[in-house]
Amino acid sequence: MSTFFIKTFGCRVNQVESQALLEQFLRAGFTPAESFENADICLLNTCTVTHQADKDVEKLIRQILRRNPSARLVLTGCYAAAHQQEIRAKFPQAEIVGKYELGRVLFNVDDICWTVSGHEGHSRAFIKIQDGCDCFCSYCIVPFARKEKRSKPLADVLQEIENLVKNGFAEIVLTGINIGNYLCPKTGADLAALCEKIAQIPGHFRVRFSSIELQTVTDGIIEAMEKYPARFCNYFHLPLQAGCDRVLKEMNRHYDTAAYEARVCKLRSRVPGIGIFADVIAGFPTETKEDFEKTYQFIKRLQLSGLHVFSYSPRPGTKAAAWPQLPAEEIRRRAEKLRELDKQLRADFAAGLVGTEQEIFIEEHKSGTMRGITSNFQTVILEHASQELHGLIHAKITRAENNVCFGQILE
Repeated sequence: MSTFFIKTFGCRVNQVESQALLEQFLRAGFTPAESFENADICLLNTCTVTHQADKDVEKLIRQILRRNPSARLVLTGCYAAAHQQEIRAKFPQAEIVGKYELGRVLFNVDDICWTVSGHEGHSRAFIKIQDGCDCFCSYCIVPFARKEKRSKPLADVLQEIENLVKNGFAEIVLTGINIGNYLCPKTGADLAALCEKIAQIPGHFRVRFSSIELQTVTDGIIEAMEKYPARFCNYFHLPLQAGCDRVLKEMNRHYDTAAYEARVCKLRSRVPGIGIFADVIAGFPTETKEDFEKTYQFIKRLQLSGLHVFSYSPRPGTKAAAWPQLPAEEIRRRAEKLRELDKQLRADFAAGLVGTEQEIFIEEHKSGTMRGITSNFQTVILEHASQELHGLIHAKITRAENNVCFGQILE
C-alpha cells in the first residue's frame, strides 16, 4: 500500500483542492505519510502569486529531492502551470500535472470530483464553486496559470453543502479564483441564483463569500443577503488594489474609485452592520508618491473594516513586470504605512461593535476561553465560558481592545 504526502501553498482554493485530493487518495487506498521523507508520492499544490511563493516551493522541492530521492514528486497548481519550462530545467525529476489531469495520472479516473466532506484542521468548511480568471490585471500571474473558467454544477454545490452541514459544519465559505463569475454549466444559474437555492437548505448554518470582485457583486447577490440575513454573512472582501484612478487603469482593473465607493455605500445601506475588507497593493511600478497618498486618503475616508496589504512583487510574464520598478525601500515604506492604517481601521471597526448582539461562530477553545468570529468577520473572545460550546452562538460585545472584541454569551 502506497503512502502519500501533500503540501499546500497559497490560497484558500489550493487548500480546498488539497482537501479533495486527500479524500481521493484515501478512497483509492493510499495511506498518509508522517512527512515527505517517508512518502512514496509527494504532491505539492503550488502557488506563484509572489516571488516568495516561488522560492518556498523550490525550497521544498530541493529538500524532497535530497532527503527522499526515490519518491514520486508531483507538482500541480499555479507555480507548476506558469513555469513549466523553468521547472523542467531546474527539476527534471518532477512531474508537472495540471489540476484536471490529476485524476487520470494518479488515480486512473476521468476526473477528480472536487468536492469535500470536511476540512482537516479547520472548524469552518471551504468549498470550491468556481475556477479560473481571464481578467489579466497587469500585475497578476494567475490568469497565466488558471485562465480556463469552470464552475461546479449547482446541484453538486447544494449536495456538498448539505453533506457538510450533516457533518457538523456551521459555517461554510464559498471560494474560487473569481467566485462572482460563477455560472452553472448545466442550468446557467449565476451566483445570485445559487444563493437562492442555498437559502432553502435546512439546518443551522451560515455561508460566507470569499474574496469577490467588485463588478461581479450584482444586485441579485445583495438582495439575497437582505432576504436571508441569517444564512449569508454580512461580510465582503472586495479587492481594491489602489485608490487612484490612473493607477487602477494601468493595473487593468475594470472599475474606478467612484464605482468602488458607490458599491460600498450601497452595501452599507442595504446590509446592516456589514464588514467590508479589501486587498491593496503597495508600490505598483507606476505609483507616484502622490498616487499613493490618494490611495491612503481614499481608504481612510471610506473607513473600510480592514486591509490585506501586499507589497508589489513583479511576476515574470505580466505586463507590469517589464516596467521600471520602484526601490524596495520605498515599497516597504508604503506597505508599512498601509499596515498601520489597517490596524486603525480594524480597531475602529471592533470599537463600533461594542454594545451590539452578534451571532458568533466558535473556532477555538483554549484554557477556559472561547474564540470565534462574527458574521461580519470580527474576532471575539468569550471569557469565563461555563461550558464548551460549538457552532453558532449569540453573544453581546462588552468591550474592544485594539482589533479584538470581548463578549458575553447570551442564553
